[in-house]
Amino acid sequence: MTFNTTQLKGIATPAYIYDRELLARTLAAIKAATATNDNYIVHYAIKANDNPEVLSMIAREGLGADCVSGGEIRAALDAGFPASKIAFAGVGKADWEIRLALEAGIGAFNVESREELEVISQLAADAGREARVSLRINPDVNASTHAHITTGRAENKFGIAHEQMIATIRLAQQLPGIALTGLHFHIGSQLLDMADFRALCLRINELQELLDAEGITVGNINVGGGLGIDYDNPDLHPIADFEAYFATFRDNLSLRTGQLLHFELGRAVVAQMGSLLARVLFVKHTSTKDFVILDAGMTELIRPALYGALHKIENLSAAGRGDAGELRRYDVVGPICESSDVFAKDYNLPPTQRGDLIVLRSAGAYGQTMASTYNHRPLPKAFML
Repeated sequence: MTFNTTQLKGIATPAYIYDRELLARTLAAIKAATATNDNYIVHYAIKANDNPEVLSMIAREGLGADCVSGGEIRAALDAGFPASKIAFAGVGKADWEIRLALEAGIGAFNVESREELEVISQLAADAGREARVSLRINPDVNASTHAHITTGRAENKFGIAHEQMIATIRLAQQLPGIALTGLHFHIGSQLLDMADFRALCLRINELQELLDAEGITVGNINVGGGLGIDYDNPDLHPIADFEAYFATFRDNLSLRTGQLLHFELGRAVVAQMGSLLARVLFVKHTSTKDFVILDAGMTELIRPALYGALHKIENLSAAGRGDAGELRRYDVVGPICESSDVFAKDYNLPPTQRGDLIVLRSAGAYGQTMASTYNHRPLPKAFML
């Protein structure tokens, strides 16, 4: 994203800025990468970014929605996503959320346990409705990512153990108010090695062979999302490698005749189009460190504190002064009263001073949606440019 500092001067910091043109190009790249497969259905994972303008733009391009709460279902419907293209996931669906989804007539409940399946059956039967269900199977695939965002291992809280798949399918076939339509999988997030997705394909192939032996067929296979982005070089790789991602499933997954393949992409759709805009409050010099203290902190962007994630940091004001070539080492921190409120340690920046305009790149996913009012701070605003 090319930043126009004149355009940014009217924006009070901290704030999120979103690149409309990059989002449009990203959505076009997804369409191009799936154009030859009319059985591919791409859903957008709303948890990544639920900004209403972002959601409306994605809905207009024909994507479905992956929701993990009743609030996200409402946001999806308000943004124009068809109810039939909404999938509702999550290990802990409250009764009111299930009833909301039933009333809306969503496309699928991604069910994560036998206990949840029985509750949905009861609520659907009570309402005189039918719940379309995909069983989320835990494939026990070890994905190459941070431990906090891996979801497909046996020890994770997500999904039904694949050893229990057949028994749970048989239960679903017997319960009132349940229409079993597919299987759902998800192995983790920020995955860049296509070998992880290849391993998922091979496990699904094994499980489908088990289904064949039992005379069971399902119409939908949902492989989740998880495709990562380049946090280190957002300008070099502004759009995720959708071609390699979809090709991996095309080449390795053995679908049955008539099966639809669903994807749930979040980060790869919106991460690069967003940046967190901040200003320098102070540059603090100590005997061992120089600190750049921003007016944005973990309340605006929690990923560094939560995962140890590193976002590229740029000093826009220094570039305007013409001293961007000289670099000094700083700890870039926020104002929150927590020692973990650190964006980067020993980070090279041009000489930085009070009032400088700073951007933290690749913050369009899990930035604004995870913001909090801790320390009684207001939630950051967002601007589509």
